[in-house]
Amino acid sequence: MKQTKVVRQGGRQYNIQDFGTSIVRTERTRYTVHLSLITVITLAVSGFVAAFIDATVGGGGLISLPALLFVGLPPSLALGTNKLAGTMSAVTSFTSYLTSGKVSIRLVGPLFPLGVFASAAGAIVVHHLPSSFLRPFVLVMLVFVASYTIFKKNLGLVEAMRTTKARTYLWTALLAIVLGFYDGFFGPGTGSFLMMGFVLLGFDFLAASGNARTLNFASNVGALIAFASVGSIRYEDGLILGVCMMLGAFTGSRFAIRKGSRYVRPLFIGVTCIVIAQQIYTLIH
Repeated sequence: MKQTKVVRQGGRQYNIQDFGTSIVRTERTRYTVHLSLITVITLAVSGFVAAFIDATVGGGGLISLPALLFVGLPPSLALGTNKLAGTMSAVTSFTSYLTSGKVSIRLVGPLFPLGVFASAAGAIVVHHLPSSFLRPFVLVMLVFVASYTIFKKNLGLVEAMRTTKARTYLWTALLAIVLGFYDGFFGPGTGSFLMMGFVLLGFDFLAASGNARTLNFASNVGALIAFASVGSIRYEDGLILGVCMMLGAFTGSRFAIRKGSRYVRPLFIGVTCIVIAQQIYTLIH
């Protein structure tokens, strides 16, 4: 007759088979707790840093999206989850700029719905049409934006906008529709394009940042609705990331408002160059 070996642990008796199972379960529990802690720390730190930068010049997705992929989310869920966190960040930075008088609400306010609908349309279309064909064109445009800003030394340092004309509304409506759709459809460089659009209208970099964050908030809302409708959001990860991004967005926007356009301009150039490098890497690989 087969005998069962008995061992003791913590004042309790186990046969050898039960004891082995207990050890495996304990190690799995420890691993799960450890993994969850890594996930929270990764999302918290990356979320804060991403939103601190994004609140001023955009580009936070270069940090937050890889962080979601790093903690194990598949790309289909990571994109929607990132939009949830990005929307939480965007509403924070928008509110901060608005209360500081850095948003031309009469200009961008009426165009908010256009940005929402355009972005939602882009996010829906991307499920039926691959967006990768845009990458070379976007790369060229980003190089142009960075080069133009670098060589035009005083660009965006002094506000040249005096009155809001009909063509200003038309140009801003075009930004809301085209870049809203682009943000939902593809995304990289949206912050840079919005910022440059408002700078070319005559706003300084700080005011351009406030207005750009407003339209970017609209495009985030539209894309978020589209992703939510197809169930492409992991809410627990998104909320952890989002709360930390709200803290980063508040800190980053207040810092930018205090430092002014001479702080925003070099940060804008730096982030645009990083987006260019990321797009070149993706294109090559």
